[in-house]
Amino acid sequence: MAELNELLNSSLGNSFKGKDFLTLQDYTTEELLYILKVAKSLKLNRLQTVLSGKTLGMIFAKSSTRTRVSFEVGIYQLGGMPLFLNTQDIQLGRGETVADTARVLSRYLDGIMIRTFAQDDVEQLAKWGSIPVINGLTDEYHPCQAMADYLTILERFNKLEGLKIAYIGDGNNVANSLMIGAAKFGLDFSIACPEGFEPPASLVSYAKEVGKDTGSNIEIVREPKDAVKGASAVYTDVWVSMGQEEEMLERKRIFSGYQINNKLMGHANDDAIILHCLPAHKGEEISEEAMEGLQSAVFDQAENRLHVQKAIMALVMRD
Repeated sequence: MAELNELLNSSLGNSFKGKDFLTLQDYTTEELLYILKVAKSLKLNRLQTVLSGKTLGMIFAKSSTRTRVSFEVGIYQLGGMPLFLNTQDIQLGRGETVADTARVLSRYLDGIMIRTFAQDDVEQLAKWGSIPVINGLTDEYHPCQAMADYLTILERFNKLEGLKIAYIGDGNNVANSLMIGAAKFGLDFSIACPEGFEPPASLVSYAKEVGKDTGSNIEIVREPKDAVKGASAVYTDVWVSMGQEEEMLERKRIFSGYQINNKLMGHANDDAIILHCLPAHKGEEISEEAMEGLQSAVFDQAENRLHVQKAIMALVMRD
C-alpha cells in the first residue's frame, strides 16, 4: 500500500489526474512506463481504496467479455462502483448527441469507459465531458489491450526496449495500438499481412517517426515467417472483427496462410511467447496446439487487462 501511495502521489503520478486515456499517442514513453509500474504494484496488492466512493460509467456499443469484467471487477477492487450502460438502454442509442450525453454523465459519474465503433465518438465524449474518458475499444484503437500486452512481455523478459514483436494477420485496431506501443517503448515491430490489410499509412508514418528516437524499427511484410524471425513475442487476432461478418468467407480465404502454429513459431526466438487478445477462433488465426502450448501467454495477457486498467483508473480518476 505504501508503494502504491508513493507512486500515485509522486509528481508524475499526480500529473495523470483528470486526464483521458484515448490513444497511446497522447502519452509519453515515460508516462506509459509509469502506468505499467502502477499496474505491477496493483497486481501484487489487488484490494485498494484509492477510488472509494467513485463511480465508473461503462458505455457498451459493442459487447465484450474481458472489457466488461475487467473494468467492473477493477473499479470494485479499487473501492469504487461500476455502472453498466448499454447504448440500447440509454438515450445515446435513441439519438441523443454524444455532447449532451457527455455533459449529463459528467454531473453523475467520476469517469467513463466506452467501447464503441467510431473513434470520433470517444473523442467527442472526452471533448464535451468534464471527467476522465477511457477508450475501451474502437474500430481504430485498443489502447488498454496494448498496455496489457506490454505488461505481459515485460513480465516475461524483464524489459521491453530492444525486443521484437511480430503481428500476424489483419492490420486492425489491435495492431494499430500495438504498433504505436512498440514505437513508444522501443521494440521492433513487424506485421505480416496481405496487401490491402496494412495498418493506416498515417499511423505507420507516425510510428516510424517515434521510432527514430526510441530505436524502434517498424516494418510491413507479406510472409509470416519473415515477420517472426528474431521475435520475442508473436501476436495474432481474429480475421473477422465485429461489424465485418458479411466479409467472413472472403476474409477466411485471404488470411488462410496467416496462422500462428508450431511450424511458424519455429522461425521465432526459442523463448518467444504467443499472444492473442481473445476471443480466439482456434484452427483459423491460431492453431489449437499453439494456443494451448507452453509458449502461450494468452491467459496471462487476458488477466493483465485487469491490472493495467486498474492502474489507468487509479491514476486518472483520483481527486
